[in-house]
Amino acid sequence: MSMEKAIREDQVEILEYNFTRISKNPDRATLDLIAAEAGLSVEEVLEWFKKRLGEWRRSEGLPSECRSVRD
Repeated sequence: MSMEKAIREDQVEILEYNFTRISKNPDRATLDLIAAEAGLSVEEVLEWFKKRLGEWRRSEGLPSECRSVRD
């Protein structure tokens, strides 16, 4: 049984806005701000961004886990 809590639609809107308009890979200070705005923990926001970045990379035809251009 998963203990993961569902992220609400309004929280997803905040996360998506920040992903598409601010940064696909936010720094710690930005993660803190996003977490506070969305009412989520930094860990939840970090996990969401990690999954979302993988989805975005696949949609762009890139490996989902590539760390640099040379990988």
